[in-house]
Amino acid sequence: MIYFHIPFCKQKCSYCNFHFSTSLTHKDALLQAIHTELDLRHTELDEKPIQSIYFGGGTPSLLEVDELSKLLEQTQRYFDWDKSIEITLEANPDDLSAPFLKALAKTPINRLSIGTQSFFTDDLVLMNRAHTAGEALDSIKRSQDYGFENLSIDLIYGAMTSSMEIWESNLKTARSLEVPHISAYALTVEPKTVLSHWVQEKIVPAPSQALQNDQFHYMAQYLKREGLSHYEISNFALPGYESRHNSAYWNYSPYLGLGPSAHSYDGKSRRCWSVANNTQYIKSLAQGSLPLEIELLEEKDRYNEMLMIGLRTKKGVDLSRLKTEFSSELLAHFGNELTPKIDNGYLEIQGDYLVIPSEHWFMADGIASDLFKV
Repeated sequence: MIYFHIPFCKQKCSYCNFHFSTSLTHKDALLQAIHTELDLRHTELDEKPIQSIYFGGGTPSLLEVDELSKLLEQTQRYFDWDKSIEITLEANPDDLSAPFLKALAKTPINRLSIGTQSFFTDDLVLMNRAHTAGEALDSIKRSQDYGFENLSIDLIYGAMTSSMEIWESNLKTARSLEVPHISAYALTVEPKTVLSHWVQEKIVPAPSQALQNDQFHYMAQYLKREGLSHYEISNFALPGYESRHNSAYWNYSPYLGLGPSAHSYDGKSRRCWSVANNTQYIKSLAQGSLPLEIELLEEKDRYNEMLMIGLRTKKGVDLSRLKTEFSSELLAHFGNELTPKIDNGYLEIQGDYLVIPSEHWFMADGIASDLFKV
């Protein structure tokens, strides 16, 4: 699978610490650099045929449809596409105008992931989102009108401006719009963000963990009743609408990431990523040099990642694969740490998989980390 990181946004969300720029001045040069990177690195990915292409960011919906199409055309020169390939574009509601969607519908892009975050103005103001509550609603309806049925929306819970009533309304609105996939994340205070500054200066209170826990469990129960599978901690889907791209990450599949700060993985032990600096990225590729940092994962790193990723999913960690890929010493450590977690009900073995019972999913990262080899 292929990931394109498009590092541009109209404005900076208060909670975001991703790599992006709010200036489009060097957009053409950066896109040329991404094309060059694909020319230089396409042989790194052996997947045949390609199952998924994902435009993330940043805000890739800031690109012109023709610019997106040219990147897709280049991938077709190097890779065969699966007949049912999933091609996702992350988009902000304010970018999804009728002309943009009309043009986009003529491309191979067949899935939209819309950064809705909330249908309430106070939440959107806190997050410094560029769209309004009205645009949040209209963008979904308009996308459906132009034939985009495979839609995912992002929602954020646990905001200081939120309440259980507001969160319930957000979820009910999403279901009334018949959105088949919902990704929902707790509002977190990341270092070096505007939100972090506001909390430190007591301009806004810190998010309530108790409220986030309550909203998470309400969401899990409500969406289950609505027929959506809770297939990963933050992701819910109607049957057949699970994200193929993200599921590949959770299955430790290889992927090629292109663009500044994008990560790649060979499915074994090699991980690499491009420099998180647009100017350096452009300059390096203009000289025919790859601005990559490379990490070779040690056994314990691969073990820790398999647990961290797998225990976030409904399917869980494949125990047969764990036993095949890791040393007896590491498996002995695993067994010693596993027993008390099972005795306390935080972990269960279901068939050949290790899973976290759904009532403990909100604590999944902590449960997984207790099994890590440090």
